[in-house]
Amino acid sequence: MACNGCATSSGLDVEFSMAFQPIYDAVEDRVWGYEALVRGLSGQGAFEVLSRVLPEQKYRFDQDCRIKAIELAARLFPADEELKLSINFMPNAVYEPAACLRATLLAAARCDFPLSSIMFEFTENEEVTDTGHLMNIITEYRRHGFTTAIDDFGAGHAGLGLLVQFQPDLIKIDMLLVRGVDASPARQAVVSGVVGIARELGITVLAEGIETEAEFLFLKGIGIRLFQGYWFAKPAFEELPEVRIGAVAADSATA
Repeated sequence: MACNGCATSSGLDVEFSMAFQPIYDAVEDRVWGYEALVRGLSGQGAFEVLSRVLPEQKYRFDQDCRIKAIELAARLFPADEELKLSINFMPNAVYEPAACLRATLLAAARCDFPLSSIMFEFTENEEVTDTGHLMNIITEYRRHGFTTAIDDFGAGHAGLGLLVQFQPDLIKIDMLLVRGVDASPARQAVVSGVVGIARELGITVLAEGIETEAEFLFLKGIGIRLFQGYWFAKPAFEELPEVRIGAVAADSATA
């Protein structure tokens, strides 16, 4: 995949780019994909960048983030590997799903980036006031072959109610539930319950925010396959970081 001559025309006063954090597949012991994370050009975090985006600029910013993520991924992802690109989007910034996808589709075509490699995730921390509108977004995204995901699951506004109304392809269990799960019976019960519900609904589970081997081993033991967190790799600005691969199996075998 290559993106020749790709450029984002922003119209915003906020300059930004992307860092990439890997998503690890524990069954196949390989990188499954990368999440694109907003960063300022001097390394500022997403919160600092977003705090400078005015409410009336959210749509433009949301669109530009998608384009920037696709451009960089097309340049960085190895051509011979099937990798997912996870892009965050803001449901409340999408006014009409089909129209709001035009820039994404054009960027993917221009950069020769397959639509089937794109995963759109929205955070449960963003309150969705119109669930019907969200359903329309998800339906339109699936029509184009995108994977859909709920980020920060278990720590936001909707929780299980969101799964009742629609079933995404993937949910990312929030790090607040993951942190210290190996030593917390309460967290173990909640996370095991979520994994069981997801299995019944045919939804893939990803555990994010993994910082210790003990957290990883417990979650892998209850059937979680996909992982993300500093224990595997920290995000790298406009690069693909080295990932703890192979060493996971070796560490477990010698434990």
